[in-house]
Amino acid sequence: MIDFLIIGQGLAGSLLAWELIQRGCKVVIVDNGRENASQVAAGLINPITGMRFVKSADVDTLLPAAKHRYSQLADFFQQEFYVEKPMLRLFRSESELNNAGKRLNNPEYQAYLGDAQPPGEAINHLATPFGFLEQKQTGYLLTKPLLSGLKTFFIAQDSYRQADFDYRDIHLEPSLRWQDIFPKQIIFCEGYQATQNPWFSYLPFQPVKGEILTLEHQTELPDKILNCGNWLIPLNDHRIRIGATFDRENLNTRTTEQGKNDLLNALKQISPGLTHTTLINHQANVRPCTQDRQPFIGLHPRHPQLAIFNGFGAKGSLQVPWYSEHFVDALLNGTPLPKTCNIQRHYETHFTA
Repeated sequence: MIDFLIIGQGLAGSLLAWELIQRGCKVVIVDNGRENASQVAAGLINPITGMRFVKSADVDTLLPAAKHRYSQLADFFQQEFYVEKPMLRLFRSESELNNAGKRLNNPEYQAYLGDAQPPGEAINHLATPFGFLEQKQTGYLLTKPLLSGLKTFFIAQDSYRQADFDYRDIHLEPSLRWQDIFPKQIIFCEGYQATQNPWFSYLPFQPVKGEILTLEHQTELPDKILNCGNWLIPLNDHRIRIGATFDRENLNTRTTEQGKNDLLNALKQISPGLTHTTLINHQANVRPCTQDRQPFIGLHPRHPQLAIFNGFGAKGSLQVPWYSEHFVDALLNGTPLPKTCNIQRHYETHFTA
């Protein structure tokens, strides 16, 4: 008997399936095997974001849970997946410098912020006209090797099926069925494709397309993540990734000259020395962001055998470990989900008694 059929093997579906299997559930994960947004994503974890240096919601809870889960997976697969690396935030204006100064005086931010350096403090090969700040407890998840390892694990457990998923293959009556599988519950973890889902497309998704470049270079850079509006991750001495563009209009996975040029121009803002680079890879995908910036988790109000675990946007690496654990608590033990992520917050708009 299959307990849960999970649609989508991105980070959300993979970590949810892992958690369910650890608790003794029989799971099948269905995926088309093509590159998904999680594989393209930088997997960046950054507790303090934006021009106003705002602490990510619940980061004091989410970050330890994420580190614990990635450490557990590293032990299991004998391979590190989470790279902890400090971030240099290069101020783009005097107001950013002032905003950072206010946060430095706030005890709630001290675990995440190092010293701010005013204008005049230069770092080799970096443009720092307004100074910079070191951020702590930042890093990035190696999503591609992690998802590859988990896929191998699911296949070994007889818990993976590669298929082009079609909603019309789901039958709710007389009992829940997809093709030859009769699960107790189906959980959709299909990223931005959920906007086409006949049961969950009512949710206010706000998908965003992002493009990322991988480049070779010869400039000496600090071994730290750099952030100057766009982020830059040093993969090794001569290879970097930079991203991501932000496009709400063209929701497809095609790379564009415009996206490439925008990122190459951003590169010059970070380091004038990075004008001579060699393009190694150019990727694009669509992040499943939501209008209220909170995940979409929970059961369909009329068909509770259907559930969703989605909407993590750009913060999946930080959020998915904690939320997957608590969603499994809800599924197996009836533990209530936090109101902020529970899709019940959108029932009233679309479902009347």
